Amino acid sequence: MEVGVTTMVERAGVPVPRPGRFAAMVVVATPSLRESVAHTLRVLGARHVLEVATVTEARQKAGAGIADICVAEAGLPDGSGITLVRDLRAAGWVRALVLATADDPYSVRAAVSAGVRAYLVSAAASSAPRTGAERSDGVDSLSAREIQVLQLVADGKSNKDIGEELGLSALTVKSHLARIARKLGTGDRAEMVATALRSGAIA
Repeated sequence: MEVGVTTMVERAGVPVPRPGRFAAMVVVATPSLRESVAHTLRVLGARHVLEVATVTEARQKAGAGIADICVAEAGLPDGSGITLVRDLRAAGWVRALVLATADDPYSVRAAVSAGVRAYLVSAAASSAPRTGAERSDGVDSLSAREIQVLQLVADGKSNKDIGEELGLSALTVKSHLARIARKLGTGDRAEMVATALRSGAIA
């Protein structure tokens, strides 16, 4: 299976492996995506590609030595690939890339802080169906007015303040918040704001 990736963030001044002989470790939970990434690295000239599916496996294998590059999925079954990358860099690994299913700005920031060379969004992974808390349907269904209300909630405004700023009655603001709560699956103001921030609906 061919998997497309799009570079989201790239750090300047850090060398990346060019076609040639190098060693790599691929830490990706989804077998098809892991195999595709490993195949791409071999095509690029990797002399050895170690494939693992969890943070625990990666830490165990990394103890045997330092490879030229680590490609890790941001969200792994037993932990964060971004944290793994940060720890590997502290142990002497110079090059690292992070794969993710969405261009979440908070994950991008965390990856850059961890010293990754690039943050990549997998076209194949991002097309996979998501369930539960991973679904973004709720945020996508917010109206422009609801987003305005949520932005003011994020700014610390009370219902009364929001009404005055938008020219709405307190009852109308309360109705907007009730609809937002239904769409996002939570009536907690902090959780609603956090969900909207993660999706990029508000800043």
